[in-house]
Amino acid sequence: MKLSTTKISPKTLSFGLLLFRLCLGGLMIANHGWIKIVNLEVLKTQFYDFLGLGSQISLILAITVEILCSILLIFGLYTRVALIPLIVTMLVAIGTHGWQIFGDAELGFLYLIGFVFLLIVGPGDNSIDARMNKRTYF
Repeated sequence: MKLSTTKISPKTLSFGLLLFRLCLGGLMIANHGWIKIVNLEVLKTQFYDFLGLGSQISLILAITVEILCSILLIFGLYTRVALIPLIVTMLVAIGTHGWQIFGDAELGFLYLIGFVFLLIVGPGDNSIDARMNKRTYF
């Protein structure tokens, strides 16, 4: 195996994308969605009021996106559709931290980069999306 090669096998790329999806989705669920559920009572009055919907509804939307869309991301099911709410959520999170990508908004920015990357390249062959696209009906 050469370390300086720029070519990558399709299997290696698909495995890398799977690992990336598992990490991003798993960390989003464990460190953000689940933590918000655990701290629901405290957060429902203090959470950012997105588009004037109210703190509680905004919190429920964030939890839903961070858990449901992350599960879809992990399995590679409707990946690109699931990434859109995750990207919007990260943009809102970055905005609530004053767009300080070298400060408080750094983590949200890193998630945003990962989500945009997956939106561009797709979930890879180790995903339900790939399996559904390979089906033949005739």
